[in-house]
Amino acid sequence: AEEPGPDLRLAPIAAVAWVGCWIGTDGRPGWLGVGAALVVLLAAAAVVRRSVPVVAAMIMLCGALIIGVAHQQALARSAVARLADESAIATVRLELTDDVSVQPAQGNRSAYVITTGRVRHVTGRGQHWVERTPVLLIATGELAEAWRGLALGTELTATVRLVPADPGDDVAAVARAHSPPTGVDRPRLDLRMVEQVRDGLRSAVAGGTPQQRALVPSLVLGDTQFVTPTVKEEFRATGLTHLTAVSGANLAILLAFAMTIARWLGVRGWWLRLIGLLGVIVFVALCRTDPSVLRAAAMGLVALAALGMSGRATGLRSLFVAMIVLLIIDPWLGRSVGFALSVLASAGIVWWARRWAAVLQRWMPLIVAESITVPLAAHLITLPIAAALAGQVSMIGVLTNAVAGPFVAPATVLGFAAAGIAVLNQPVAGLIGQLACWCSQPILWTAHYGAALPGAAWNWPTTPIALALLGLGCLLLGVAMPVILRRSWLALLLSAAMIIAVLRAPVQPGWPPTDWSVVACDVGQGDGLVIRSGPRAAVVVDTGPEPEPMQRCLDQLRIDTVPLMILTHYHADHVGGVAGVFAGRRVARLWVSPLPSPAGQVRRVEELAARHRVRTAVPAVGRSETVGAVRLRVIGPVDRSRAVVPDADDDGESAEENDQSLSVVAEVDGLSVLLTGDIEPTQQQRLLASGTDLGVDVLKVAHHGSARQDADFVTATGARLALVSAGEDNSYGHPAPRTTRLLSSLRMTVLCTCRRGSIAVVDSNGSLSAVTQRAPS
Repeated sequence: AEEPGPDLRLAPIAAVAWVGCWIGTDGRPGWLGVGAALVVLLAAAAVVRRSVPVVAAMIMLCGALIIGVAHQQALARSAVARLADESAIATVRLELTDDVSVQPAQGNRSAYVITTGRVRHVTGRGQHWVERTPVLLIATGELAEAWRGLALGTELTATVRLVPADPGDDVAAVARAHSPPTGVDRPRLDLRMVEQVRDGLRSAVAGGTPQQRALVPSLVLGDTQFVTPTVKEEFRATGLTHLTAVSGANLAILLAFAMTIARWLGVRGWWLRLIGLLGVIVFVALCRTDPSVLRAAAMGLVALAALGMSGRATGLRSLFVAMIVLLIIDPWLGRSVGFALSVLASAGIVWWARRWAAVLQRWMPLIVAESITVPLAAHLITLPIAAALAGQVSMIGVLTNAVAGPFVAPATVLGFAAAGIAVLNQPVAGLIGQLACWCSQPILWTAHYGAALPGAAWNWPTTPIALALLGLGCLLLGVAMPVILRRSWLALLLSAAMIIAVLRAPVQPGWPPTDWSVVACDVGQGDGLVIRSGPRAAVVVDTGPEPEPMQRCLDQLRIDTVPLMILTHYHADHVGGVAGVFAGRRVARLWVSPLPSPAGQVRRVEELAARHRVRTAVPAVGRSETVGAVRLRVIGPVDRSRAVVPDADDDGESAEENDQSLSVVAEVDGLSVLLTGDIEPTQQQRLLASGTDLGVDVLKVAHHGSARQDADFVTATGARLALVSAGEDNSYGHPAPRTTRLLSSLRMTVLCTCRRGSIAVVDSNGSLSAVTQRAPS
């Protein structure tokens, strides 16, 4: 019999519940006015059409608005929020509602820790309150070490400065630690037992490689604390990020395995449902009972029901019911990107995965077919949101999800088994954990080699029209997928075409311009500039913090040869991407800063240079050299004798290292560019006092546009165009508003990679222009 059509009767109810919660939790009068207007419109439509569904939608919208406003006002009127409005110092007694997460150092910013907590008692401004209010807690500097390692459920007392949270956040305030925690009480017994199981899993996978030891707990429990930034970037580029977080897929895999084993053992009826319920309880307990886990549990049940028992009609109805219930329980989910991804992923699995698996079953086992189609459907339907968040599309994501999919289930199931058995027998758990590690390795290989392909990820505009076109394309591909999968030769042909397509850098219409002279590459929070010296050749100045963005930029510019690479100084945000320059290219020479510090970065650069047999030199001030079409003049750092090399083991970053950046004037195609590295005002003043000619057409603004700029130095450049290389939404606030105002007051056009992506500078007969890779975000 033909499967019934989709049951969409609850879709409008779920949609207005989502909208109502989003508006209600915002709290700003303008949005509340929009909500009230929507209620009036639905009420008018209900009167005119006399429609029961419209009446139901109106009632749901009213209810969602009321629930959202009630939750938002409870936070806004709390004592913690009132103290935060005054930026007050307070003493709080709070319970941690998450593990403490360590955020690594970046650039000149030291490492810090972040977690969430629930304030039980707060004392400030001479008063004392008892309440249960959520806060976001941050500890920086020397205090970070004192907060490191605290587990969920720990109760403690601390002195904090309370500052307002952003509108729409599900916390009353941000608490910045001003003291180490005192009066620390251990978590409850049940939380300690859960943590023992989690520790058991970490011990069970101890025999694997560092990446395996990090990935398996991430697959099983959403424990990403040991996943390195490099692995996260590789998973993001290949569309596999959903594997490193708690999701409904985790639960669906666990329950599918448990119930399959139970059926093999002859379990039927209500006993089978009881096993499923116990599986949900175990999953929630191990992954913690925070909103994201409860959301994942609900969506996992929906996906499992649709795959195993009900059809698409019942599956979609169950999805809408789950959405409504979750939003009523926690209206802040209406503002959660994770919730949107979970809903869309579950919808994709319900609507597409079962049909695709049935088609694939004609030429492969069902269990393998479902392992491929479930992540494939989830990836395809969530692609527009992922593109809106990252500004790029994983072009290889469809293929990598299909390749990695069959290994996710065994790695997850074996990981859960190792976690449970570790409580009883650690040696046996270790053997199972090793098997889980082996199963996770193909996933790591898929992410690593997939991300290394030049066309793995394409920049994508985040405009509504561009995202709508991407969504339409995903929808059309989803509709066509059964036809593709029904024929093995067609599926293999499409896979081969995708592999060929990602073997070269993506071609973006209009990018790069054919007559570019200088390009500021979008390398995130760092510097990476390219100056064309000839056909398919360029001088590279700094390389950004990671290899992939720099490699992608050079591939797009079709650079095969780098006759000279200049590393202005050894900070990670300038030299971290050196390997990306070497990838597939010949580098002839290397200029470096006269200050060999930080030591760790110096060693990395020297090892790479030695491996590729590249000559390294420190250019003298005043040196002039012609490299192809580029003429270079070294003007700084001035007075190198003042530089002090830190201890060999000191890998920190200092202002002295910034000041010892190479400063170079480059001339190409009649265009002059001042390259400043990260020089501070002290070095800027020394350069100005040296009497060297600073006049140029283009200024690469020092230190990513930080506030530390000498106005006289900037004025002396007389530049018409100011380029700022900084990361989107970076935590430093670069470029600083005062720097932007200074540059604009001097009639310079200011362009930043943080808003425009890569920027190409073109000089045509003295007419200076710039082409950006994307429209301003």
